[in-house]
Amino acid sequence: MSLSLVQSRALLGLEAAAVTVEVHLANGLPSFTLVGLADVEVKEARERVRSAIQNAGLEFPNNKRITVNLAPADLPKDSGRFDLPIALGILAASGQIDAAALSGYEFAGELSLSGELRAVRGALAMSLALHAGGIQSRLVLPPGSAEEAALVSQAHVYRACHLLDVVRQFLPEVADAPAPEVAPGWSRLSARPQATVVPYPDMADVKGQLGPKRVLEIAAAGGHSLLMSGPPGAGKSMLAQRFTGLLPPMTDSEALQSAAVASLGGRFSLERWAQRPTCAPHHTASAVALVGGGSPPRPGEVSLAHHGVLFLDEILEFPRAALEALREPLESGSITISRAARRCEFPARFQLIGAMNPCPCGYLGSTQRACRCTPDQVARYQGKLSGPLLDRIDLHVDVPAVPVADLLQARPGEASATIRARCMAARERAIARQGKSNQALQGQEIDAYVLLDEAAAKFLNIAAARLGWSGRSTHRALKVARTIADLAGSHHTQMAHVAEAMQYRRSIASTAM
Repeated sequence: MSLSLVQSRALLGLEAAAVTVEVHLANGLPSFTLVGLADVEVKEARERVRSAIQNAGLEFPNNKRITVNLAPADLPKDSGRFDLPIALGILAASGQIDAAALSGYEFAGELSLSGELRAVRGALAMSLALHAGGIQSRLVLPPGSAEEAALVSQAHVYRACHLLDVVRQFLPEVADAPAPEVAPGWSRLSARPQATVVPYPDMADVKGQLGPKRVLEIAAAGGHSLLMSGPPGAGKSMLAQRFTGLLPPMTDSEALQSAAVASLGGRFSLERWAQRPTCAPHHTASAVALVGGGSPPRPGEVSLAHHGVLFLDEILEFPRAALEALREPLESGSITISRAARRCEFPARFQLIGAMNPCPCGYLGSTQRACRCTPDQVARYQGKLSGPLLDRIDLHVDVPAVPVADLLQARPGEASATIRARCMAARERAIARQGKSNQALQGQEIDAYVLLDEAAAKFLNIAAARLGWSGRSTHRALKVARTIADLAGSHHTQMAHVAEAMQYRRSIASTAM
């Protein structure tokens, strides 16, 4: 048979669209033509596939006119994931393997010149696409990628180390016999790794700073974003580095979503399965690095921190465009990358932890050193963080410098495990009541689940009017108050909870003065 069909998948964001690799062998002037909107690395597969087939001891049809079509033709294809299906298509079209036996399988993998299979990005996205669509196809993937795909429950994933390992399963003489589950270089994967406990830095290392610790606890319990302001060396970075240790364990759904995005970015590791990601880009990062982009679109730091923490140290040193790009994902929990040729949507439900100095020299409001900045310099510096972005950050807290005497004589603080237990209990109350964290409440859900007392509602109404709060600020203060009530074990949100939430929404300037 001179025509063969092999199934594979292309990545378009987190979507793994089905691709049919059609291979046709015909008489005529020998050539190898690859069509189907293939990127440069896909077109280079011609040389890799030729060398891999020959070095594996198989016959490459050098005397034929080879045409490979990647259908659908209008879907962009990139990376070396199509090397393996192209090679199998050529072997099936030339009669070296049984073309009919390839039905029910999907293949992806990059070939080395010797025929070894190399891992590809997005294997977990492929497995999730099959699971979501109810497709019972079996995936054949290289080492490193197969382990990712096997994380999806009930997935049929086979790991192959070499081109010959795949060819042996589809030889014509054994096509009617069931393929062995385990063979040298070929095995089926089904076990999911257990989540490992990571020894996060302990909050007990932080001496003093009871106020900022309380705010971190509220942020961890309700999923709120946080901005810390204080002089250099006050402990802002130290507190942020210990924040992830306060968060509850990931659910299976959260772990799969986070791992799928990490796989697209080439950052997935089995050792960090079911662990909340923490992304801390340098302040020279561009807007594209933060929110994603490129051609084809790749996830940025906000998506790689999905269901985790995005820590922006020295947040005012980031480019203004990069900070303003955070507005939409902070509100919606997703980011849409639109380009002329394609459009991709990535999840971006992260917790933002920002740290900043109150002025260029860093000592505005400090009792230890005098600030040498002019009011205009302070205004320009703090103006890098726009009002709309500040409005989307739930908690604002001042981190003062700890006196040296207190730093040396103070006892260790409360351990992270104790704080995490309270955060988990509060989070469980919220999940039992509304099925989501307090930060994720939207619209009528706020009215239905905040359960605001009459006195607290009157107090908030008067205070918000006097402070000139926007509707967004008022709703975010309500959600923070609901989290404080959950930490206190209160069924209703009372005036004391609202009053505490309100003091965490003061402006930077008023906090620092």
